[in-house]
Amino acid sequence: MPEQSPFDLAEGDPFGPHNLPYGVFSTADAPDRRRLGVRYGDSVLDLSALPSALPAAIHPHAELLAAPTLNPLLAAGRPVWRQIRAAVHSAVTDPAHRGEVAPLFHPLAEVTLHLPFEVADYVDFYASEHHATNVGRIFRPNDAALTPNWKHLPIGYHGRAGTVVVTGTPVVRPSGQRKAPADEAPTFGPSLRLDIEAEVGFVVGAPSTLHEPVGLGAFRDHVFGVCLLNDWSARDIQAWEYVPLGPFLGKSFATSVSAWITPLDALDEARTAPPARDFPLLPYLDDAGAEPGGIDIRIEVRINGETVSRPPFSAMYWTASQQLAHMTVNGASLRTGDLFASGTVSGPDPDQLGCLLELTQGKGPYLQDGDEVTLTAWAPGPDGARIGLGEVTGRILPTG
Repeated sequence: MPEQSPFDLAEGDPFGPHNLPYGVFSTADAPDRRRLGVRYGDSVLDLSALPSALPAAIHPHAELLAAPTLNPLLAAGRPVWRQIRAAVHSAVTDPAHRGEVAPLFHPLAEVTLHLPFEVADYVDFYASEHHATNVGRIFRPNDAALTPNWKHLPIGYHGRAGTVVVTGTPVVRPSGQRKAPADEAPTFGPSLRLDIEAEVGFVVGAPSTLHEPVGLGAFRDHVFGVCLLNDWSARDIQAWEYVPLGPFLGKSFATSVSAWITPLDALDEARTAPPARDFPLLPYLDDAGAEPGGIDIRIEVRINGETVSRPPFSAMYWTASQQLAHMTVNGASLRTGDLFASGTVSGPDPDQLGCLLELTQGKGPYLQDGDEVTLTAWAPGPDGARIGLGEVTGRILPTG
């Protein structure tokens, strides 16, 4: 039986020509050489070799594509992003290029995938009204579920960039201080309430200038693409430490991201209006009349192979463009490789909750050693196509 060509995709493949996500890979014969790649079906196209195969279309960007990380490409800005995306699309769809491009493919199963970019800063938000309301009811049953500021600004915290890891990296159960309400004093030990948070991450490309806020209309000029993200959370450590400030050791031990970054342009068909807002917004956050800021991404959460939830990203109250505007409104600058996450994605239905805290009403069970969590997602594309987001998987290892 002849070997299937990498150009011939199965019908409905979510990693077809409308997607073209970027990553970093290495091969068994050169394990120390990291190269940029684009996923196409079950293959990886070696971008570092593409300028030699198609010099007229992509040669001016050869140096960017020869880098061992996406950061130089991210920093190049949107006009370059679009030029390279157009050249890659032509490379995989134009029959005239098949002879030159075919040798540049590697089977996905035979490569090693790496963290696709060097993370500069990491910020995590709290943008789902359903999630925030559910958590508020669990922790503050006698008070208002939402804090007074929640509908006026996107709440967030600054996380730890150095512990952002690529999918497949094991997650070691963290240790820290814990104190239940009935305990007389805190104790120290492995987290007993280890949780997940199904989220969507946004990767910043072009930086901004210090003291110059990035408005809603400049979102596409700075954000390169999206990825799935699991913000692992030690709820018992978090509950004891986060009053009166915010998450710290309960979050900073690991954040898992996909090996593939889907360009924003691939999600144009998935743009949707966010839920109706019942509070007036200050001008810098008011997106009335702007490009729809929501994205219709359908997430699936599996634990040990069993689907436990299907959170809809379209239900998020605060959009990524509003988060970016708020993050910079005080003059804070963006750096290439900044990562900001949506916060837990939850919908209104019981099977749409994005963390175990919500799914179990705070009662558990939480993650056990050996459990494996996988996030997958897709978004509507043109002509009925599906745009797949690279999966995020992590297995829990016992405390060392």
